[in-house]
Amino acid sequence: MAQTESINIDKPVNTKATRYMQLLLLTVAGGAIYPMLYMRQIYQTTMLEAFQLTNGQLGELYSMMGLLFFLTYAPSGWLADKIKPMKLIVFSLLGTGLLGFWYSTLPSYYSLLCIFGGWGITTGLTFWGAVMKRIKLLSGEHESGRFYGFYDGGRGLVEAVLASIALYIFSVVAGDNDNNVIEALIYVIYMYSWLCIALAVICLAGVYYENKQVITEVKKVREKNESLFTDIIFILKQPEVWLIALIISAGYHLFWSTYSFSAYLQEGNWGFSAVMAGTITTIKLWLRPVGGAVGGILGDKFTNVRILNYALIGSALGLLGLIVAPMMGMSSTMTVNLCIFFILLVGLLTYAIRGLYWAIIENLNIPEAKLGLAIGIISVLGYCPDIFIPLINGYIMDAAASQQAGYQMYFGYTIAMTAVGIIACVILKARVAKKRLQTQATS
Repeated sequence: MAQTESINIDKPVNTKATRYMQLLLLTVAGGAIYPMLYMRQIYQTTMLEAFQLTNGQLGELYSMMGLLFFLTYAPSGWLADKIKPMKLIVFSLLGTGLLGFWYSTLPSYYSLLCIFGGWGITTGLTFWGAVMKRIKLLSGEHESGRFYGFYDGGRGLVEAVLASIALYIFSVVAGDNDNNVIEALIYVIYMYSWLCIALAVICLAGVYYENKQVITEVKKVREKNESLFTDIIFILKQPEVWLIALIISAGYHLFWSTYSFSAYLQEGNWGFSAVMAGTITTIKLWLRPVGGAVGGILGDKFTNVRILNYALIGSALGLLGLIVAPMMGMSSTMTVNLCIFFILLVGLLTYAIRGLYWAIIENLNIPEAKLGLAIGIISVLGYCPDIFIPLINGYIMDAAASQQAGYQMYFGYTIAMTAVGIIACVILKARVAKKRLQTQATS
């Protein structure tokens, strides 16, 4: 049975400037910790040569890491409730950087299994829940939208800048004839590894500073004798948890669909070359900081759920435009222009959705001591499409009569899943409004 008692806790003193500086640090950390894990997006051919891997072995490494991410979402949130988030973030950055130095030695496949497994721990178990909870604690009243939006958008900007720097280093070391590509890859790994180590030191200094700037506050009650199982059941009984998970799942479906834009342009008989398609999708990537920041600001001004709902509707309409544009019998120039417009529109709105869907956890009626666990459970539910979306995409493409038809069918599936998120937004908005009226009536 739950018991209560008075306890003393330390609460950090955070001015507005301090909170935004900490958010900036978290944003840089989030943008720096993942790129080394996903260098295959740019350097896959060189990686296969450097590590002497087959495509199948490379896929196995990423599948194992992805499975670890899925398994550690909930424990990550629970851990963030037990250990100060900034301490976990320091450990994550330090561990990721040290594993990077091992990675730079171009070890054997079995050593790579250990490295990728370690990254699954340092960027999943000890980082994800910690950074999500830390951002929520930093945001003030009516600020969660901009804080999560600035984090996601800023993280995208950091990743783009670091990727550009890494590519410059790679090109210089590799030489004009790509004679030293393996050595160039090692230098890129060094860059990301040292950056993670440096950020760990900076975050550690931040932890020390925060511990010096605290005030003591009396917390009136504390629940005792509550097991982890009891906490999980309590969280799963909250309808808002399931609604937020459905909304995140819808947003994640949309984000996955953007991965197919480049191939759709090249294989959909639209006349796009690989360079043209790559240029358009790269421009879309640079919309991430814009979408995240603007979405967050609008969310705080007009409520996060409302703006999120509009962004989901707009994204669904944009995907619908990509499906029907080739069927309207317009000139090739008009079709191409519409294609570019819809791709950039969906990209912008999808990044706004990514920046907003974690902000709506402000609607959870869950104590701060259980917040991390709640974030972890929502992550498990909301990000589970990671497991089956690639399979569905593959089945649809294999079954379709043509590549263009396959992508259109896949976009149609994404629209259907987005509709589920739109419905969840409407229900969540109604529940929030109802609770607000009940609170006003009793006050």
